[in-house]
Amino acid sequence: MKQILQNMGSGETSLATVPTPSCPNAGILVQSTNSLISIGTERMLVEFGKASMIQKARQQPDKVKMVLEKVTTDGLATTVDGVRSELDQSLP
Repeated sequence: MKQILQNMGSGETSLATVPTPSCPNAGILVQSTNSLISIGTERMLVEFGKASMIQKARQQPDKVKMVLEKVTTDGLATTVDGVRSELDQSLP
C-alpha cells in the first residue's frame, strides 16, 4: 500500500510503499481506493520540519523541558543523539 511520510528534521514529504497491515482477529481490513490529505496539517508539519532547532523548540516548550530533564539524567551527547534520531524519523 502507499503511505505519505514526512521527515520532521528536514520537512521533506515522500510517498512510500509499505506493507499492508495485518487484520486482527474478529476485525476487518478495508481497502481504500482514494484518500484525502489535509493541506493545513500537512503544511504545518512541513513548516515545522523546515524550521531551525530554535524555532522547533519555541513551538514545543513542553518538549524542551523533557529534553532538559534528559540532559540531566543521560548527559548532553546522548540527549543530542536522541533528539537528532527522533527528528530523522519519518512520520506517517
